[in-house]
Amino acid sequence: MDNPSYPTGTRPVERHATLLLEIWREVCRHLQIPESVELIAPLLARRLPADLALVRRIDAAGGVVETVALGHCRPGPAPSRARSELTPEAMQRLIAWCHRRQVLRLADRSATAEPPGILPEGTDGEVLAGPLLAADGPAGVLLLTARPPRQFRDEHAELLAALLDPFAVALDNDRRLRELTSLREAVEAENRSLLTKLGRLDISDSIVGAETGLREVMEQVARVAPSDAPVLVLGETGSGKEVVARAVHTRSRRARGPFLRINCGAIPPELVDSELFGHEKGSFTGAVAERKGWFERADTGTLFLDEVGELPPAAQVRLLRVLQDGQLERVGGERPVSVDVRIVAATHRDLEAMVGDGRFRQDLWYRIAVFPIRLPPLRERPADVPALAAHFALRSSRRLGMPPLAPTAEDVGLLVTYPWPGNVRELAAVIERAAILGDGERLEVALALGTPRPPAAAPGPMALPLSRPGGEEDGFVPLEAAMARHIEAALVRARGRVEGRRGAAALLGINPHTLRSRMRKLGVDWKRLRREVGAAE
Repeated sequence: MDNPSYPTGTRPVERHATLLLEIWREVCRHLQIPESVELIAPLLARRLPADLALVRRIDAAGGVVETVALGHCRPGPAPSRARSELTPEAMQRLIAWCHRRQVLRLADRSATAEPPGILPEGTDGEVLAGPLLAADGPAGVLLLTARPPRQFRDEHAELLAALLDPFAVALDNDRRLRELTSLREAVEAENRSLLTKLGRLDISDSIVGAETGLREVMEQVARVAPSDAPVLVLGETGSGKEVVARAVHTRSRRARGPFLRINCGAIPPELVDSELFGHEKGSFTGAVAERKGWFERADTGTLFLDEVGELPPAAQVRLLRVLQDGQLERVGGERPVSVDVRIVAATHRDLEAMVGDGRFRQDLWYRIAVFPIRLPPLRERPADVPALAAHFALRSSRRLGMPPLAPTAEDVGLLVTYPWPGNVRELAAVIERAAILGDGERLEVALALGTPRPPAAAPGPMALPLSRPGGEEDGFVPLEAAMARHIEAALVRARGRVEGRRGAAALLGINPHTLRSRMRKLGVDWKRLRREVGAAE
C-alpha cells in the first residue's frame, strides 16, 4: 500500500469543529502534556479509528526522540520503548521532514525508515504521523496508531493535520513549564546552598588541595564533567565526596541547573520511593497532595546520591529504570514522567563486594560506575593538612566572632602526624574546638586532639633541674624519654594491645589514634614489644 503525504494546510472538515474546540479547551486547561494527551485521547476515539495517541519530543542537540505523552483512545497495549537514539545524519533527515510540514500515512513497516525515529519500537498497525512545530523549529511528532482491522482514510489524515496546531501548543506549554520548574529548582537549590554557607559554612566552601593531594582527582573531574556520564565517588566518610560532586556539576553544561543532595542512608526504607520518585495525591495514608520527588526537582541538573549503597533492593530497581530510560513513575501514578538528570553517586562501602553477596544489583553497579573517582583519605595526603587547617582556622574565627587565627608550626606538626580517622570533617571539628579552647586568642590544637601540653615548671627553689636534650643528667630522665618508657610499660601490661577495654590507650586514658601518633613521634617500636610480650608468654 502506498504511503501518501498530506499538506498540513488542508482546511479542516467543518463537522469536526466541535471536536477541535474541545481539544483546544483541554490544551489550554492543562500545562503538562501527559495530562493533556491522556484526556484528549478519548475525544479522538469519537471520530477516528485510533487506538493510541502519542507525542514524541525531538531533542536535536542530544540526538534523541522520546515519547513524552501517551493516551489510550481504546484499551490495548502500548509500545515498549519510549526512547530512540539517532545518528546526526538520521536527525537531519527527520528535521527536514518536519520542515516540509507533511502528514504521513504509514501502513507498511518498511516505510518507517523514512523519516527515521518517528515511531517507537513495538508500534503495531497503521500509523498517521505529523510534525509539531514551535516558533524556533521542529519540536516533536504527533502519532495516531490503529491496530487491524481498523484503518485510516484520507479524511482522517486531514483531521490529523488540523490537530497539529493544538498539540504543538500543548508541547510548547509543557516545555515552558519544565523550563520554569527547572529555573525555580535551581534558584531554590542556590538559596539552600547560600543559607547553608551563611548558617554553618559547610566544609565544601572551596576545594583546598586541588593542586596537591587532590590533583589527580581534579584532573579526573575535568575529564568527566563535560559529559553526562554517571560518576561514582568512592571514599571514606568525611573525605569530601560532596565537594567532588559539586565540582563535577559546576564544570558541566548543567551548571545553571539545580544541584540537589540526598543521603540515601538517612531515608526510612518505607519512604525511599516517595522521596526519590514522588507520589500522587491519595496514593497512601498521609499523601494529601501531589509531591515531586528528588529526581523531578533535579530535572536538567545534577542529583547527588550520597551513600547509594544503602538503597533497598526495590528502590535499586526503580533507580535502574530512570538511568536506562530517563523515565519514572510516581508512587500511585500510572503515567511515566520524563526527567533529564545527571547522577553523581557516592559511597564509603565496597559496592563490588556487595554485588558479590547480592546486596547490590550488578546491573545498577554497571550503570552508576561508568566513571569511578577514588577520593583518597586525608591520611594519604598530609600535604593538604596545613592548608586545610589554615582554611578552617579562618572559618572558625568568622563563625565565633574572633580575630583571625592561624595554626603555628607546632600545631601543624601535631596535625600532620595525626591519622585523621574522620578525615576532613574531623579536621574541621578539631580546629573549631581548638579555637574555642584558646578563647579566641590562639589555637589549642594539642588540647583539641586530646594531648594537652605539659605545664611549665614553676619558678623558685623547688623547681626541678632541666636536663640537656638527648641525654640524662644526674639520673634525671628527659620528658620525651620518660613518656616513651611509660608508653612501653603500658604496652607490656596490655600485652601488646593498643585498642580495646584493656589496651594501652585505655590504661593511659588517651585516644588510640593519639597513642599511635605519639608512639611514632617518640620512636616506640610497637611491633618489637608485641613480639617480646608474645615470646614471654
